[in-house]
Amino acid sequence: MTHRGVLVGRERELAALGLALSTAQQGAPTLVLVEGEAGSGKSTLVNRFTEVTAQHTLRHARGLEWESQTPFGVVEQLLEHPVSVADPVSAANEILTASEGLTIVVVDDAHHSDVESLQAVTSALHRGRDSRLLIIFIAEESSHLSKAVSRILELHWAQRLHISPLDASAISEIARVRNGIDLSSGAARQLQEFTAGNTLDVISLLDELPPTHWSRWHRTLPLPRHRAASIAHDLATCSDDGRTLVEAAAVLGDGTMLSHLSQLADVEDIVGALDSACGSGLLTIHEQRGSTEVSFRGPMISAAVNATLGPARLHQLHLRAADIAWGDGERLFHLAAASTTHNENLASDLVGYATLRAVEGAWSEVADALVTASRLTVDKSEHEDRLLRGVDALTGSGDIPRAMVFAPEVESITRKPLRDAVLGYLAIHRGRPTEADGLLMRAWDSCPANLEPGTSALIAQRMVLHSLARLDGAALVEWVDRAVDLVGPADPAAVESEAIKGLGLGATGHATQALAAYEELSDRVRPGAQAQRFQMGRGWLELALDHPESARRDLESAVSTEFSSGSARISLWAQAWLARTQFALGAWDDALTTVGNAGAELDRFEIEIVRPLVHWSGAQIHALRGNWELARDHVRRAHAGTHSYEIMYVPSLLARAQFAEAAADYPDVLLALAPLTSSSAQRWLDEPGFWPWVDLYANALVMVGRVDDADAFLRPHESTARKRKHRSATARLGYVRGRIHGARGELDAARECFDEALMGIAELPLPYDRARINFAYGQTLRRAGKRGDADVVLRAARSLYLALGAGTYVDRCDRELRAGGLNLSRGDKGITDLTPQERAVADLVAAGKSNKEAAGELFLSVKTIQYHLTRAYAKLGLRSRSELAAFFRERGLSDPHQRT
Repeated sequence: MTHRGVLVGRERELAALGLALSTAQQGAPTLVLVEGEAGSGKSTLVNRFTEVTAQHTLRHARGLEWESQTPFGVVEQLLEHPVSVADPVSAANEILTASEGLTIVVVDDAHHSDVESLQAVTSALHRGRDSRLLIIFIAEESSHLSKAVSRILELHWAQRLHISPLDASAISEIARVRNGIDLSSGAARQLQEFTAGNTLDVISLLDELPPTHWSRWHRTLPLPRHRAASIAHDLATCSDDGRTLVEAAAVLGDGTMLSHLSQLADVEDIVGALDSACGSGLLTIHEQRGSTEVSFRGPMISAAVNATLGPARLHQLHLRAADIAWGDGERLFHLAAASTTHNENLASDLVGYATLRAVEGAWSEVADALVTASRLTVDKSEHEDRLLRGVDALTGSGDIPRAMVFAPEVESITRKPLRDAVLGYLAIHRGRPTEADGLLMRAWDSCPANLEPGTSALIAQRMVLHSLARLDGAALVEWVDRAVDLVGPADPAAVESEAIKGLGLGATGHATQALAAYEELSDRVRPGAQAQRFQMGRGWLELALDHPESARRDLESAVSTEFSSGSARISLWAQAWLARTQFALGAWDDALTTVGNAGAELDRFEIEIVRPLVHWSGAQIHALRGNWELARDHVRRAHAGTHSYEIMYVPSLLARAQFAEAAADYPDVLLALAPLTSSSAQRWLDEPGFWPWVDLYANALVMVGRVDDADAFLRPHESTARKRKHRSATARLGYVRGRIHGARGELDAARECFDEALMGIAELPLPYDRARINFAYGQTLRRAGKRGDADVVLRAARSLYLALGAGTYVDRCDRELRAGGLNLSRGDKGITDLTPQERAVADLVAAGKSNKEAAGELFLSVKTIQYHLTRAYAKLGLRSRSELAAFFRERGLSDPHQRT
């Protein structure tokens, strides 16, 4: 983990230790307990921390198991000389006497320390008063501590710093920095899962295996040498029956029910065997859904035990496991594991099982069955066909890293429709539209539908997803109909395609037909993975059609894959739209949680096509809340280039535009959204409810003074929204129309537009839209001099923004209210001499805004801003922007929320 002075993946922990050190430097003695599993990197972390900490005295000791009964053994190590004291208080005084200036006391392996020493060190902590003393205890997790030691630590630590497992990104960085190995994300994820993120195990494997090992996917990894020796020792401590039970568990896998495990192990005393295996630290038991389940304490234990079994013993156990298997899949996979050569009959059975699971849409199981079948197949053509369909199923399950491992093997297969379709499917998920289009069209053109209807339907299904990603609703509907015509409505390919058809219908203006299609399909969708796809598609449509609460129910159901054998890919789509739904409903904290979970899964599964859609919501919410750095990070992660799929490019532009609007940078809003005014996906983009860009763009036009351009741009969209009877879209466009009337001095017409907009969404649970309309209404009234009326609607907007946590707009409402001159508090002499408009301008300029930016925020011209600013300078006796900023800072009047 440490290489050339670099500590990778422990920034959080180092920061926590730094904070504790800062407390100690201020004369508040502090104790930190650093705990974690053996090999987690606890000592390395603390050693690195003390190395980089300047100007301190370091006193270090280590608890030794064989000295744990030797009184004050650790204290003698700290003081570097024998001690002749009779009690912990006297020893504590010696420790304090020996501590000069800032002192860091480190006790490694504190769980092996003698109790008297720990008492002395903690007494020093409490008796030191103003001593600049930081005590760091390093210990294994609480389950390994003696009761006496645990009691002392629980009573006295100021901070408990748990060393969490390394994640895949940290492992990739360690491999690059320390070993010069560029791990794929799939390899990093496998290494993380295999080692449970244990630092010592990760580093050992990186050191022990050749760099070429990591260039290919392996079903399992070899054990680090130290771990193999440790597990072998633990296995040797088991009774014969205990070892037999452990071997049986290795064959059946984690989470096996005890009743099933006892059948395979076939030992007389199952309780005694279990007691021995658990006592050795190899197995653990827990209650799960009313039954006892047995698991290994870590994934490496199972691998180690399997490695010791030998081919004959493994063969025997897998055959017996097949005999007692509870399902066809379990039986077939055990038979495959027992097979030592090609077996066409078994391969055919696995293909049959895959076909049955495909009906359910359980693509992860389908993939395992087909890939396994391909390895048992003699005929080259059938081997290739089964491998291709297995990789296609892997992609359908969302496991892109593992699917990419097979890509070189797939590319080596002679060009044919199925091969091109599989590579095209992968290209879609990697966000490569040109590559996907070429491969899929070539596959379609070269596939005789009359001879290969199944393959043709599969290609058509991939074209459905391709069309969805291109935001081409008409093409999407056409490809769905082709897939259904080829194989019939009951085929899995047809059902999964129809789960998306409603989106294409809705995006082409046929909302009623779309909802009816989902209603009809609901009777044919099977529970499980098919239902997941159906709920995701319908939820997305419901959000677009102003049914956010129904959308939330469907999308929440589509997120989980635990019991449905569902697809991680579909789950990510569902999470992306669930975050948008939660945003619309005002559940912004929930939306950020959804974004965080989805972001972690994106990093794991590398489904690039969904990345911008997920991070769009994070960017918008954080910007509205004034969390600018977090918002920028989401904008960065949402970025997609012009050659990406439209489903990527559009939310990427929206994330940037909504960040800019929150910062009142309306020219950048226009710059970001300009590509959407002439897009190949214009029909879907302009369909009300699907993509909230039209009001965003038109509002920015008004705010930069291009009122006539806003008028012309808005008219066709208003007509479409009215024709579709889309309430929220009509309301959003209505507030922009109100701004246009207000800018032209047509106040009665403006009032009518704003009032209609508010009435239009009165029954919809859309608090952000309601706040947005009220804010624009209040700005327009305030500019027209209707301060009393403006005050009412601005306060309504402020209340809504405050409930959402939208601090950026709460502050903006406050400035508008001050500019209106009502309900003002009296402040310093000079400040109260400013008119409300002068004060509002001064607030913004003092916070670092340019005249142009202030004009955009206050909906005034740049000349008007300059006029008010000049008058404010004169009244306050100031000459420059820097003097104004200093004047505000000195009086605590500056507005930090404006610094973006």
